Amino acid sequence: MVNSTSSIPRKDAGDSEATGETPEAALEHLQRVHRPVLLAYVRQLVKGDVHWAEDVVQETMVRAWKNPDARMQDGRWSRGWLCTVARRIVIDNIRAAAARPAEAPDELMPEIAAAEVDLAARLDDREIRAAIAMLPERLRTVLVEIFYQERTVAEAAEVLDVPAGTVKSRTFYALRALRGALDERGYKRHDQD
Repeated sequence: MVNSTSSIPRKDAGDSEATGETPEAALEHLQRVHRPVLLAYVRQLVKGDVHWAEDVVQETMVRAWKNPDARMQDGRWSRGWLCTVARRIVIDNIRAAAARPAEAPDELMPEIAAAEVDLAARLDDREIRAAIAMLPERLRTVLVEIFYQERTVAEAAEVLDVPAGTVKSRTFYALRALRGALDERGYKRHDQD
């Protein structure tokens, strides 16, 4: 048995002579008649995301214009073809999104910012510790007692067995030397960007 429709030539999507309409009229008909229905259908597929639906419909229209299968043999646009292509575009978008790393929702942005600040603080701390390690022992020990052990001047003086005035002057010189050591290392605090 011979298929009688196989002898009928398929019409190119841009060729409108068989229906008697110009390419501009065919495109206008596609937009005017099929776009609203297609947009409603796609909005359901994408759970109401208007922007995504618009993008899908636009891509579907471009593909329809370029593809001869978008039209039936009588030259009319095939709504079934349009809906099938739109559904496949949505599926492709979902698959592509699943392959990408998830985007952080806006609610998580403060947590991400806090994590970045924590990381910057840890990097700052590592740089400062390395610079302190380069200081002479008498200056390094004063900074450790005052800033890392959180001792008062009097407590640090007692631990180091030096007068309180010596702790104060060593702290002053130690901080100045620390700034110089950090500058030599090319250090720039992360919160000074």
